[in-house]
Parts: sequence; C-alpha cells; structure tokens
Amino acid sequence: WEYPWFAAWDLAFQCVPFALVDPRFAKDQLWMLLFEQFQHPSGQLPAYEREFGDLKPPVHAWAVWRVYNMDRTRTGTADREWLERCFHKLLINFASWVNKVDHDGNNVFEGGFLGLDNITVMDRSEPSLDGSVLQQSDATGWMGMFCLNLMRIALELAKENAVYESMATKFLQHYTYVAYAMKHMGKRDRTLFDSEDGFFYDVLVHPDKSVHRFRVRSLVGLIPLFAVERLESAWIEPFKEFTGNLNWFLKNRREMVDEVIHTIEQPDGKTTYLLTIVNTHQLHRMLEHMYNTEEFLSPYGIRSLSKRHESQPFVFKGLSVGYDPAESSSKLKGGNSNWRGPVWFPTSFLIIESLRKLGTALGPKYTVTTPGSHDAPIGMRDMAYDIARRMISMFLLDENNRRPVFGATRHFVDDPTWRDHLLFYEYFHGDNGAGIGASHQTGWTALVANLIDEWQK
Repeated sequence: WEYPWFAAWDLAFQCVPFALVDPRFAKDQLWMLLFEQFQHPSGQLPAYEREFGDLKPPVHAWAVWRVYNMDRTRTGTADREWLERCFHKLLINFASWVNKVDHDGNNVFEGGFLGLDNITVMDRSEPSLDGSVLQQSDATGWMGMFCLNLMRIALELAKENAVYESMATKFLQHYTYVAYAMKHMGKRDRTLFDSEDGFFYDVLVHPDKSVHRFRVRSLVGLIPLFAVERLESAWIEPFKEFTGNLNWFLKNRREMVDEVIHTIEQPDGKTTYLLTIVNTHQLHRMLEHMYNTEEFLSPYGIRSLSKRHESQPFVFKGLSVGYDPAESSSKLKGGNSNWRGPVWFPTSFLIIESLRKLGTALGPKYTVTTPGSHDAPIGMRDMAYDIARRMISMFLLDENNRRPVFGATRHFVDDPTWRDHLLFYEYFHGDNGAGIGASHQTGWTALVANLIDEWQK
C-alpha cells in the first residue's frame, strides 16, 4: 500500500479495488498473508512491517468474501477451492483473536489501538498501570463482523459440502454471544451502548469493577454498525441442519436473540433474518449522530470524530480529545496519522456497505429523520448513496473547476498539467476534503473506484 511498507488491513482493503481489474492478483494477495510462512502458528496475521505482533482490525475475512463474490460476478465462475483454503486459515486467525483479546472471557474485546492511532484519550496499546481494562466497542464490533463474515463463507461452502453447515451454526451463535455481550457485559447491567446518548462508547473497567465511560463520539462507536448481515428464508432453506439450529436458537434463547437477530416478514410472505447488534430504535439514535453535519457527516464522507468535540472536548485525567480535522496535533501510538476528525476511506466504505445491507433487509419503508436529511425521511440506501456521492466528489472538479482533494496547493489546483493527475491520499480533511498524509495511499483510498463502479452507474 505504501511500498515497501505494508499493513495487513490496508492490504485487505486494497484487494477490493484490485479485484475490479485483476481478480486473480487480488486473491493471491489475500492468500499470501494466510500462507504458512506469513501467518503465525497461533493464527495471528502479521500486523504491519515494523511490528508483526500488533493487532489490526480483522477485516481479512470480509475482504476474502467480498473479492470472492466480485470474482464470481465478473467471471461467472465461483472459485470455491480458493475460498475453502482461505476459510481454514481464517478459522485459526479467529481463534487467535478469541484467545488473545477477550480478557474476562465474556465476549467483550479489548484489542489495543487497532489501527486507530489517537482515536481516544489514551494509548490503547499500552496496558494500564493499575490493572484497569478498556472494554472496546470497536474491537467487539469488529469481532461481530468477523463472525458474520465466516458464517456467510461457511454457508457458501456448505452448498457443496454439508460439513460446513455446523461451522455456519458455530459462527451464528458466536455472533449472537458477542452482540448480546455488548449490551450485557458479563451478564451485568453494564453496557457499551449508552441509551441516554444513543451511542456506543469504550468502558474502562477498574480492578474494583467500577467503570468509567469514555464519552468520545468517534468511529469507535460507529464500528458496531459493521456487524450486519441478512439471511433470507429462501437462501437457507436447503441447509436443513443450519436452519434447524437457527430455529432452535430463536425459540430457546429468546432473551439473547430478540436483541440481535431481528425477524422481518416481507410483503411476499418470505422471512428475512436481520443480524445486527442494534435494534431499529438504537439504529435511529446512532444515525441521528452519524448523518448530522454538526457531528460526523462531512461534505466528503464520514468524519472519524464528531465535530461536536470542537467545542466540547472530552477530558480524562488531564488529557483531552478534541475535533482536529487535518493533521494530528497529538502523538499517540504511530503518531503519523489522525483519527480525530478526518475522513478515512475504509471506514466510510464499510458504513456504506452496512447501510446498503440494512436498506435491503428493512425495505424502502424504513426511514429515519436526521439533521443531515433536513428532518425529512430518508431510507438506508439513499443515505448510503449520498455518502458515496460525497466521497467521490473529493476527486471531481467542483463549481470553481477545482478538485477538493488538492486543497489549497495551487500547483495542483490551477496547473492543468497537474490538475488531472490524481493522488490517493491517506486521509482527508474533515471539513474541506483536502488530501492529508501519504499522497500515494493507493491501498484503501482506491476504494473510490468501487464506489464509482457500484453507485455511479
């Protein structure tokens, strides 16, 4: 992604736009990190060039499933052999996550900085001096997404080998435990979702079990939206074992599944099972923050931190988190990137993916009213389209014949020799869309090609 420097989750995202032009190369790249000489015996994937043992968000399964489907659509051939090989190695990777970052064994995960260098008030990679543990909304959300990705892959493989049905059941159940735990941590009344604010926050649990909620409205609280999948009754009917287990779970674990598996009866009489951590009320509350120009909604995508923190910084033990839409003014972890306001392509892209799935499952009649929609009803797919349009517009000529991505750099803005030679920056100014950081971040910023391919037709 930034030759010769690599990071695992950057590579995973990069393979999605690469699959538009060379699916075989994209598949080879995804397999490379799962190959025995790269994957650790514990199952962990190498994080990045200078620190293999760190943790990056577990998006490899998502990328494998995404590239598999793109390849199948474009070539007309399903490469199940490749999918099966990847699945077996992803199982080991999943086990490494479960064994390493679930401190209390309650399906609420820690995970460290997870690629978001300065997203909160403290360095999440460093252990607390007093033994406190930070229960992370993003780590737990990522794991919910990981479960659902593996469930879908297992069902795909079960079309030709029924053995995989039991694996699909395993990940359905594990998703349920993870999603339920976010609202009932360790069977206690503690929850990562704050019903008063309508948002997910990290929770610092002290050795005496007292807690401190980090009320930072950031991507940390939006990432649980990534854990979303739908199952149509017609799809799963051939999988008798899986369907039987699902029905048993729906009947005998109602206290859990009512909150995280939502049954929707469609007008045609068929049933959709929507697997999502949030119910429709919680979804509406979260979207009121996300689709709000005074908070997350930038003219160019979704900000990594709510703009409200510009006037209301979060303060904890003398440290603060404030809205910082351009270069970072704080140096945590790597210190060379900023997650306190700028727009980042990978996370905005996954938000669009989630909204599209929600829109398909809930149907066009489900709408929300938010400040970003000017208090008019808006559906999930329309919201996804609008965010995609905003992200694409960074690279297009505006009404002043300038590309927002070049900001105030006059050499690129005004010189016709340079104006049409686009650069793929690492992240983008949260207010004006100017490119920031590495100017050759083709890894995940190239996802704009997928947005154009899928939303501008």
